[in-house]
This record gives sequence, structure tokens and C-alpha cells, in this order.
Amino acid sequence: MGDTLTIDCGGGGLKAAVVDDSDALAGGPIRIATPYPFPPERFIRTMLDIERQLPPAERVTVGLPGMIRHGRVVATPHYVNRAGPYTPVDPELYAAWTGYDARAALSHAFGRPVLVLNDAEVHGAALVVGTGLELVITLGTGLGNALFDDGVLAPHLELSHGPIRRRRTYDTYIGEIQRRELGNAHWSRRVRRVVDGLRPVFRWDRLYIGGGNAALIDAESVARLGDDVTIAAGTAGVLGGARAWKMIGG
Repeated sequence: MGDTLTIDCGGGGLKAAVVDDSDALAGGPIRIATPYPFPPERFIRTMLDIERQLPPAERVTVGLPGMIRHGRVVATPHYVNRAGPYTPVDPELYAAWTGYDARAALSHAFGRPVLVLNDAEVHGAALVVGTGLELVITLGTGLGNALFDDGVLAPHLELSHGPIRRRRTYDTYIGEIQRRELGNAHWSRRVRRVVDGLRPVFRWDRLYIGGGNAALIDAESVARLGDDVTIAAGTAGVLGGARAWKMIGG
């Protein structure tokens, strides 16, 4: 099918690369800060600006935070906020993003096939081996997640907004702001508690922890996470673009 432009959209940054059919980098990766405010029109312009910085590709994969269903935004964090994560929600941005058909808009803008998924699902496409139940969680601005059963993507569940402790959600328990406030050692212990709490819920065969903050889990916590847990490279978000088409997009 040729090369795939993959854009991993986060709350703090947008990362992109071109990946060939063997999952090897053909260009990039590059990273820019997520611009705010970030309405859909600016989102499209930014995606096209990123494309111009990389080699040409035959198709595009975009990973967006939040609940993405059939390429349409059911709900997304960060981009509905006036100045980015944890700032006040802008009602106009909220209305513009809710129900936004990102796949249709991007397909029209790029003029080629586009696949739009939750960003953790694109990460997962790069990581899972396709055997058994494999859970992927990503640590960044908040918590992302994706679940695969024998390589088949399960319907998305937005764990990030679920309550975990003292009215905190997963996002506000192990997110980037909490890591900075607590320091890596204390934050790493929280990550371990989250893993211990999720294990009896999912009974996974393998858990992958990815995202930009996965590498910041301290050595003691990594050693105590268990043999069924793998710490993944932060590049998975852009390396999963081609495999996402094979596994999900057809």
C-alpha cells in the first residue's frame, strides 16, 4: 500500500512521521507544540503544515485523544479548552469538536485515504503481537488506553475519566501535572497502583505501558510491575500508523 503519514495528536505536542510498509521510518519523526486555541479549522491547517515537512505518503493515520468512533469525535479533552489542558472549557470549542467528523474533513483536506483513531489505539497497533488479550495504556497529559483481543481492536472505553481515588480520575491521578507536582518517584508508585488495580479487571495476557512519560517510571516501580508488563518506546504513537491500516483500516 505504500508509505503512511502518521500524526500522533497529544495535549502538549503533535508528533509525526512517515512509515513504510515494513513499519520502518521513511521520514521524521518531527514534533511541534500543540497550538491553542485549537478549533477544528486550525487543526486541519496544522495537519497540512505537518505534512509539508515530511516525505510524501499514500495514506494518513491520525491518532486523536478522547472517544473517537468511526472517525468521528464523540468527545475529546484539551482541544475544547481555551488554552490547552486543565484550562477552562470554551463552549464554542466544545460544540465545534463534539460530533466532528474528523475522518471526512481530513480525507477532503489531504485528498487521500485517512484513518482516524484514538491515539492509544494507534500506539497499540505498533505494540501488540496479536496473541491473547493485550491492554495498552499511554502516559502523557493524561491516561490513554486501548484493548486488543488476538489482534482485534475492542470498542473503546475512555478509562481516563473514570474515578479512581478521592474523586480523582485517572487523568488527574497520574497525568503530567501530577507527575511534575509529585516527582517521578511518588508518581511512579501511583502508576504501579493503577496497574495493580486494573489487573483483576482485565486479566490481560500482556500490558504495554507507552506514551511520552512511560520512560519516566523509576526502576524500582518497573521491577515491581510484573512479568506481564512491558514498557514501550515513546515512538509507538507514530510507528503504529501503517499497522493500524492492516489491523483496522483494511
